[in-house]
Amino acid sequence: MADNNAAGNWACVHATILILCFAIACCCEAKGMSHALVDTLLSANLRRITYDIRPGLNYERVFNVLHFGANPDGRKDSTQPFKRAWRAACGFKGRSRLLIPGGAFLLSEIVFAGPCSGPSPTIVQVIGTLKATTDIREYSSSEWVLFQSINGLVITGSGTFDGQGGAVWKYDCKGNKNCVQLPSNIKFNKVTNGVLQGITSLNSKGVHVFITQCEDIRVRNIRVIAPGDSPNTDGIHVSHSNNVRINETIIMTGDDCVSMIQGATNVAITKLTCGPGHGISVGSLGKYRHEEDVRGIVVKNCTLTGTDNGVRIKTWPGSDSSSASGMLFQDIIMNNVKNPIIIDQRYCERSSKCKKAPSRVKISNVYYINIKGTSSSAVAVNLMCSKQFPCQDVHFYNIDLRYQRKGMGATATCTNAVVRYGGRQNPPPCK
Repeated sequence: MADNNAAGNWACVHATILILCFAIACCCEAKGMSHALVDTLLSANLRRITYDIRPGLNYERVFNVLHFGANPDGRKDSTQPFKRAWRAACGFKGRSRLLIPGGAFLLSEIVFAGPCSGPSPTIVQVIGTLKATTDIREYSSSEWVLFQSINGLVITGSGTFDGQGGAVWKYDCKGNKNCVQLPSNIKFNKVTNGVLQGITSLNSKGVHVFITQCEDIRVRNIRVIAPGDSPNTDGIHVSHSNNVRINETIIMTGDDCVSMIQGATNVAITKLTCGPGHGISVGSLGKYRHEEDVRGIVVKNCTLTGTDNGVRIKTWPGSDSSSASGMLFQDIIMNNVKNPIIIDQRYCERSSKCKKAPSRVKISNVYYINIKGTSSSAVAVNLMCSKQFPCQDVHFYNIDLRYQRKGMGATATCTNAVVRYGGRQNPPPCK
């Protein structure tokens, strides 16, 4: 355990150092220096997870849910057969694969819990469609499919997790006093060395993919789909987790495409396509007492289209003290995005009940590099930082954001922020 903690601490230190190195490299690029070396360092910061999961290799045993009584017609509840199949696969002392074949399987709330007995990883191959029951009384907690306390997990395949959220979104807490917290489609809790790839998350009742208290997680090549007006359907939500990489993923939903809240450290998002949705958010932060810090966030090579925000940092007023530092947003394309770059330290869901005291979340060492495209709002860069703790060391390098309305230029506003500029600046720097 001590070795794991030390490794996590070193990873956090490396993230901060590498982002600072990147900033130095960008400042030097004007003199002819390349980003290549720094990009290599940034890529090396996150430990690679490599599993050979091809069927039939390594003398694995396959546990097909059909052999445990699951019904593929999508009408009869298959929760208990799925539980029996998981217990057999997880308890097997050799290599195991839980197979969910073609068909539709109706499931209520279900927990796939470890630790498992065999060598890692335990593989869950999803080919068919899992359909969530729609009676909200069947959910005792805030998740539909929970993977918990597993070291070495791969969820793979072309299958779909269909939350059937359209039947229950009316019970969401936005503007509804008689509400319940709606369950996420997939939740990772206390998972180490986990991979989620290939699957589709469709119409989650709440958050699509929730990652919490995890270490070394890879999400790649998944699709997240929900209507643009679906409430609180964040695509991927990360909290209290270290070393999370999300890449080559498409998210179309009604809330943040990716949200990173308290305790998220060393999170890298690359080649993400986002929209509709609320953009990529660090936060909200400061809503609760004694929140953990956020640090080491890298967002690169992403495209956002028609979203309410682009890259956003949001904190609540009147918060406890915490910090968000070491954040890099680079090589991002904005297509008709409202608020392409925004720091909002006055964030509040219900403005009439917001605290008036300034936010005490300290934001520092933030880098915006090579961000271009179109803004649907006249203010393309909006920094609204805390009066008590102004944003420190905010860097802009090569920004080109054009206001979509012809004949009018985009503008930038900065309040309580220490900002530095380099390269092209459109909109012009704050005065």
